[in-house]
Amino acid sequence: MAASLGLATLSALGPTSTGSDGFVHVAVYRGPAGCEGCSEAAQRAIEGSDARYRVDLVGPDEAIDISAETLARYDLYVQPGGGQDMDASFHSFGDERVNAIRDFVAGGGGYLGLCMGAYLAGGSHLGLVPHEMDSEVGRPGFPIQTIEDAAIDLTWAGHANTMFFQDGAYLLRSDDDPEFRTIATYENGDIAAARYGFGRGIVVLSGPHPEADAGWFEGAHLPLDRMHQGRPMDDLLAAFRQNSLQAAATR
Repeated sequence: MAASLGLATLSALGPTSTGSDGFVHVAVYRGPAGCEGCSEAAQRAIEGSDARYRVDLVGPDEAIDISAETLARYDLYVQPGGGQDMDASFHSFGDERVNAIRDFVAGGGGYLGLCMGAYLAGGSHLGLVPHEMDSEVGRPGFPIQTIEDAAIDLTWAGHANTMFFQDGAYLLRSDDDPEFRTIATYENGDIAAARYGFGRGIVVLSGPHPEADAGWFEGAHLPLDRMHQGRPMDDLLAAFRQNSLQAAATR
């Protein structure tokens, strides 16, 4: 999939195209709203998808902070996993950063939210999707009943797979959104990953962790044979490169 990346098709990824230098520029958040190692894992997975992705870590304690001016340099903003306190994570941004992220996406940028990053996209936080987020844990037909780390079965981009799970969200359909499409489902049929539109931008959210590497499984004492197959991050990145007609055809 990475080999088919065409920079000319990335117009959905930002109001100011930075692809003229041959690269796709990605800002990955690192800071108090994220968990230790989550930003770096997202960075590795994205850079491993294609050599033309260039990732910077951004945040309040980084060399590059989050503002309207700095986000204008990027095609895609990534909010990785975090802790359990969604409200505290959200408030740690402050109004200026929240408005910068919202304006960036509304103006044509991309937002990729992983686990906590998906929760934060909900209606009463960043507001990039209209509905609120809730945990998949305890949902009918879902086998995980606690917030402990787990490896789950799911259907990802049309194929059976397994993936690291940390109290991830389930997502809702948005039938009045022409950009909506389902990317992955949990084994009970709930939506695990999906694409939405926000203004002129695209929002892609995932409850599970496609960026999790062997170290995550070893640290959680999960068998390595339950790691995902292939490169599921590629499928999330590919969702930013599909136009409305393609999305509607797969609804």
